[in-house]
Amino acid sequence: MRMTNLFSQTLREIPSEADTAGHSLLLRAGFIQPLASGIFSYLPLARRSLTKIENILRQEMDIIGGQEITMPVIHPADIWKETGRWYQIGSEMGRFKDKTGRDMVLAMTHEEVLADLTRNVLRSYRQLPLLLYHIQTKWRDDPRPRAGLIRVREFTMKDSYSLDANWEGLEKQYRAHYQAYFNIFNRCKLPTIAVKSDVGMMGGKLAHEFMYITPIGEDTLLLCESCGYSANQQVARFTKKPLSDADQLPIQKVATPNTKTIEALTKLLGIPPEKTAKAVFLIAKITQDQKEEDHFIFVVVRGDTEVNETKLANLIHAKDLHPATEVEIRATGAIPGYASPVGLKDIIVVVDDLILQSPNLVAGANDEGFHLLNVNYGRDYTADFIADISSALDGSYCPQCQHPMHAVRGVEVGNIFQLGARYSESMGCHFQDQDGQTKPVIMGSYGIGSGRLLACIAEEHHDKAGLVWPISVAPYQVHLVVLYGKNQQAVPQISNAIDNLAEKVYQDFSLTGIEVLFDDRLESPGVKFNDADLIGIPIRLTVSERALKQGGLEYKRRDKSEPIIVPLSDVISFMKEQIKLLETEIFSRVVKVDYI
Repeated sequence: MRMTNLFSQTLREIPSEADTAGHSLLLRAGFIQPLASGIFSYLPLARRSLTKIENILRQEMDIIGGQEITMPVIHPADIWKETGRWYQIGSEMGRFKDKTGRDMVLAMTHEEVLADLTRNVLRSYRQLPLLLYHIQTKWRDDPRPRAGLIRVREFTMKDSYSLDANWEGLEKQYRAHYQAYFNIFNRCKLPTIAVKSDVGMMGGKLAHEFMYITPIGEDTLLLCESCGYSANQQVARFTKKPLSDADQLPIQKVATPNTKTIEALTKLLGIPPEKTAKAVFLIAKITQDQKEEDHFIFVVVRGDTEVNETKLANLIHAKDLHPATEVEIRATGAIPGYASPVGLKDIIVVVDDLILQSPNLVAGANDEGFHLLNVNYGRDYTADFIADISSALDGSYCPQCQHPMHAVRGVEVGNIFQLGARYSESMGCHFQDQDGQTKPVIMGSYGIGSGRLLACIAEEHHDKAGLVWPISVAPYQVHLVVLYGKNQQAVPQISNAIDNLAEKVYQDFSLTGIEVLFDDRLESPGVKFNDADLIGIPIRLTVSERALKQGGLEYKRRDKSEPIIVPLSDVISFMKEQIKLLETEIFSRVVKVDYI
């Protein structure tokens, strides 16, 4: 491709909308253009890189037995109603009516479509196991798009679906995906870790996320360096430290003016936060009999912990949680800043399991300016739900080895789910086993967003000058730069000779299968070199009068500082050798990983 024909432009200034380094560089290097919030056009350079990423996805899915199909972007809402997700998913689902008035859905994911497809094709255990995948557009109306392609509303995803006769088959395909995903990320030269995660709207038994560790990530992960435990904070467990008080003491009301926070309360009474009970008030949207209802939830956790809303939502099957207003709190009889469940009625109380191991806590008295000492669960109040609903934090003790864990930020670049019979039972997706019995298909679901993966590679591989693409996903292997220099006007025959040589090298590369971007523009050397660094193609080859006087062409790797001169007679063989070395280095990263 000649840069004089390339549909793209480079930018010198940092775009105002760019909020991460990778986002800024993808915009400045002419890879993407925003159309609206969370909606992007992919220009030719990005499209070539995405195609390479998607071909890696295809190759790794084919290796583990995948068959590629294509499922629709537009779905009738009926199939989403069959599984109940039409009622469970909020405003992020794209809903509309066709011209006949029928409810329709913009694809968020394709479990329902796959189950519908399967129930119309699958009949016998002899057709199992199966692995089907596609690479298709998705829409999720995220209210807070950010970081360019990392959090968008319209995106492309490889989603694959395993179909098995039993859980043992699912486990085998699940583990095959676990390894395949690490192969994919290693081939893209993106460091990732796997952590256990929340099944979320997907449902099912077990899920893992593949996380790229970066400060720009929105997910918090808890990692134990001692035993290797890792989990998303949404589901992370931790060893909770009970209090040692042996006996329950009599409850006592004390004056605590102007102490509406745990910090103020502990300072006034001279006690640590773990001696307090923290009250949290939430409104939960819960679907019952296909009808949404709001419920007031009174949550109690120990004062040194925080409520984990994911754990809480899963416990009470809430579609959504949001803080209660002061009016809603007072309507229950509780007093904001001085609240406890003691003496309250007709409310849903959820208590963290650590409260049961923490006697004689200080809690609100539901009276302005007063707290209660020595509040004990069971004696003074009870709960509708008792469970682990608190968040593991940096320094929390590992649930496996009790070593302090540390918290890091990360971006989810892939996920895998053991769905089981969650969709097949609700949609009548059955098969006949070898004994003639009808059984539900056991399903798994596995996703990777190609655009997000591209964005994370850009975040990981750049320097102050621009992008530094791994050769496996670079839009081109070689950036061929021709410099006419000051002799372009003064000595036209030299300029013509350089131009002819550059044209010959370009044609030779194209004929021998070397992917080349040819900068044939009439620009200064500084502009051309700056653009080459910004775009980030792995190898730069420069045709110039100075290089020719030194005996050849100037070769420079994007990730190395010093150029070398390659003799003209060796250019093709040398370039193929260097490309092979870069590709070999990428494939050396593909190793077997331990399943956690």
